[in-house]
Amino acid sequence: MTAAPSHPRRSDARDNRERILEAARAVFATAGLDVPMREIARRAEVGPATVYRHFPTKEVLVTEAFTDQMRACKSVVDEGLADPDAWHGFCVAIEKLCDLYARDHGLTAAFMSTFPHAMDFAALRTSALTAAAELTRRAKVSGRLRPDVVLDDLILMIMANSGIHATTPAARVAASRRFAALMIQAFEASPTSSPLPPMPRLAPALVTGRTKPAGA
Repeated sequence: MTAAPSHPRRSDARDNRERILEAARAVFATAGLDVPMREIARRAEVGPATVYRHFPTKEVLVTEAFTDQMRACKSVVDEGLADPDAWHGFCVAIEKLCDLYARDHGLTAAFMSTFPHAMDFAALRTSALTAAAELTRRAKVSGRLRPDVVLDDLILMIMANSGIHATTPAARVAASRRFAALMIQAFEASPTSSPLPPMPRLAPALVTGRTKPAGA
């Protein structure tokens, strides 16, 4: 008898690896980097031994999850650059970057703080900033982006977006979507009054400071 082909086994291994990474990204984003590997295995519906076979240490797993995040960020900017309409590409990139970092929930900052020497951050940052600078340049040439916008404005936008706090992850993403729309209107040379996305509840209703009339 001939041996069974190894392709299904390799496919199962790839599927397990992706499930582990997906579970890790989700749990890191909601519970931080201190989550035990056993919990990640449970979320991925695989055994702990399978997790360690693909990712021998927590640092290796977190680094891979973070690398995927960086790839997604670069992919968003590249998509914007590929759009023949420079302003549309710029707007789509803003929307998707805000959404990406709203779902990140501090993973990037936590990773860089916990594993500062795990990756060449300088190279990653240079690559991302070079692409973002070109995205900004094209949008200015189109005449739709304000001429006084600089690359640091995009960095400021991402920092502000990352600071959004909400009662639920869904509300955080919804607030980020509205924030992105506000930023696009602020960036546009001749802004239009487009309707903003709905505003989610970010905190309990605030007291207005008005008191009820006596006897009310």
